[in-house]
Amino acid sequence: MLHLAVLHSRKLCVYSVSGTLGNVEHGNQYQIKLMYEHNLQRTACNMTYGSFGGVKGRDLICIQSMDGMLMVFEQESYAFGRFLPGCLLPGPLAYSSRTDSFITVSSCRQVESYKYQVLAFATDADKRQETEQQKLGSGKRLVVDWTLNIGEQALDICIVSFNQSASSVFVLGERNFFCLKDNGQIRFMKKLDCSPSCFLPYCSVSEGTINTLIGNHNHMLHIYQDVTLKWATQLPHIPVAVRVGCLHDLKGVIVTLSDDGHLQCSYLGTDPSFFQAPKVESRELHYEELDIELKELQKIIKDVNKSQGIWPMTEREDDLKVSAMVSPKFDSVSQAADVEVGTDLVPSVTVKVTLQNRLALQKAKLSVYVQPPLVLTCDQFTFEFMAPEMSRTVAFSVYLKGSYTPSELEGNAVVSYSSPSGIPRVIQCKFRLPLKLICLPGQPSKTASHKLTIDTNKSPVSLLSLFPGFANQSEDDQVNVMGFRFLGGSRVTLLASKTSQRYRIQSEQFEDLWLITNELIIRLQEYFEKQGIKDFACSFSGSMPLQEYFELIDHHFELRINGEKLEELLSERAVQFRAIQRRLLTRFKDKTPAPLQHLDTLLDGTYKQVIALADAVEENQDSLFQSFTRLKSATHLVILLIGLWQKLSTDQVAILEAAFLPLQQDTQELGWEETVDAAISHLLKTCLSKSSKEQALNLSSQLNIPKDTSRLKKHITLLCDRLAKGGRLCLSTDAAAPQTMVMPVGGCTTIPESDLEERSIEQDSTELFTNHKHLIVETPLPEVSPLQGVSE
Repeated sequence: MLHLAVLHSRKLCVYSVSGTLGNVEHGNQYQIKLMYEHNLQRTACNMTYGSFGGVKGRDLICIQSMDGMLMVFEQESYAFGRFLPGCLLPGPLAYSSRTDSFITVSSCRQVESYKYQVLAFATDADKRQETEQQKLGSGKRLVVDWTLNIGEQALDICIVSFNQSASSVFVLGERNFFCLKDNGQIRFMKKLDCSPSCFLPYCSVSEGTINTLIGNHNHMLHIYQDVTLKWATQLPHIPVAVRVGCLHDLKGVIVTLSDDGHLQCSYLGTDPSFFQAPKVESRELHYEELDIELKELQKIIKDVNKSQGIWPMTEREDDLKVSAMVSPKFDSVSQAADVEVGTDLVPSVTVKVTLQNRLALQKAKLSVYVQPPLVLTCDQFTFEFMAPEMSRTVAFSVYLKGSYTPSELEGNAVVSYSSPSGIPRVIQCKFRLPLKLICLPGQPSKTASHKLTIDTNKSPVSLLSLFPGFANQSEDDQVNVMGFRFLGGSRVTLLASKTSQRYRIQSEQFEDLWLITNELIIRLQEYFEKQGIKDFACSFSGSMPLQEYFELIDHHFELRINGEKLEELLSERAVQFRAIQRRLLTRFKDKTPAPLQHLDTLLDGTYKQVIALADAVEENQDSLFQSFTRLKSATHLVILLIGLWQKLSTDQVAILEAAFLPLQQDTQELGWEETVDAAISHLLKTCLSKSSKEQALNLSSQLNIPKDTSRLKKHITLLCDRLAKGGRLCLSTDAAAPQTMVMPVGGCTTIPESDLEERSIEQDSTELFTNHKHLIVETPLPEVSPLQGVSE
């Protein structure tokens, strides 16, 4: 009769399987009925069955517990239990009927065989501790029949007997596949390329060989004939069990089971194909005609690229539209948390982003970015499904977290999605944050270290009408002076001339001029657009403040060099720390104790130095990040002044921004100085070159941190000089022709290009920039002295 044994973690159930013929089209019916069950005292791991001890007419069941105990059951009764010697973790278990023995793989990574007779006559499980009588040799101690060290943990064991004369023990390891004889000798082994998950040996059509199915974690099923790979096939899942069966008279069906319960029946047989490809009419090739056709096609492609660009733009309706709206008022309850701005109450403003889709979209992702130290309460949003003609709105707050000023007040919302046809697309929307988010009304100051004057072609406008939120009128009701105080603490003063068409911006910090200057120009343009005046223009006629800009570059570069020195020192101290640890460990492991010779003192001192250096590296990184933000603000200001000074178009200003602001942040592999130097050098050798000899110079393809900033500062000054002499920025190589030199009205002095001129420039360096002080900021390194007498 057919019975089914099911092993649970604490129970063994045996069911009878009975079938009845079906009278309808559904077929036969099968039922299972519980015959008996055993409640286990120990947590079970696996089981095997067989006619243990040569018993006839019935099968016995052996269960292995998690602590290495073998429990033998004879139908409804419990026979005995035995502990395997030295068991730490249970391994796979199999029974060999030919040798009447149990075969398992222990936690010592060796295959072990135990005779059933030895198990039956050994000490009971409740007498696990050896007594004095056993030590004297009572013959009841459990001894292993044979062992084989395979050097790895086994996943499964299978015992196959294809004839009466011999049987084979198959062991599937983590990296190898073994075939053993009855006495534990290796018949053959195979090193596997992939990590296996299951296997099944079965009989081969060739006499004397054995076929084996092996599934692995690369979704593959390999079929070996002994050690030779005969077939490999791809599976849609990782098989954890595999069997071969006969289904509906179809022999050789491979049944695989995945770890999530997916069952698949596969068949390796292939039906022959009777399709024959029709013969193609052969014709001779005329190469001259093909060359003419190819040239015509190349001409068409070239014309299209010149007129439309590389990617032809087609007018179509977007699948998704994104819009952003900034609230005109602050949040009633500020969302600012963990701010580092001092005593000021930090406000927050709400931004709403609306997505309107024309078609059904799945998994659209919205990412929002603002310039640090501005932060968002939430910057990632995911929309799993958006029905057609649907509108979704998300809201988040923005506030200032650091004690310094951001380089921009512009935010960016980017949505990535896939069109219904599966094409990935990206759409973005920009929004502008209000100036009052980072700035408060302040007291105007008449004296300042840094000043800028912006000229306009229209009569001056009242500052109260331009900045209504910053009205802080004094007693004399001056409408041409306004003060601003950033939340970080710095102050900026804005003055409007009563008689001329000029505006002056002044501050103690050069980089703080940027936001107020940019805000002034934007608000002036909006004011005159509302008045219907279209010819409003701003200009800058003073000398370019390159010296102040170079001070910020030097400070940023000093922090980069300082960071490299600190990291190099930290690496040296870490090597020293590990060397002391190894020496201490050797002393502690020595059987004959030796004096430590103050190694513990060296270890403690080195540990304190490692902690101090790590803190210094973190502090330098914070300073470098703030310095880079201030450098970006100053760079924006310099680009704006160059554009106003030379009346550059929007495209030319975009080229300048791409050259001066290529990075969002510094990294260890790539820094701002070397990147900008390469970009400006490219401009000087292409569109701003003076001769074809300069165009022939090749730029270095590798960007490394420079020794100093003198070369970069020389190229920036040379760029301004070339622009002042009539050079124009463009991306086309056709425009890289010799320029007609026109002396600038105001600007910077030329930095010569020849060696003789470079000598004279040192003498005239005082004439380049007047009334400016040069400042070099040095960050001191922590005082760390190397400890002597310790080497790796």
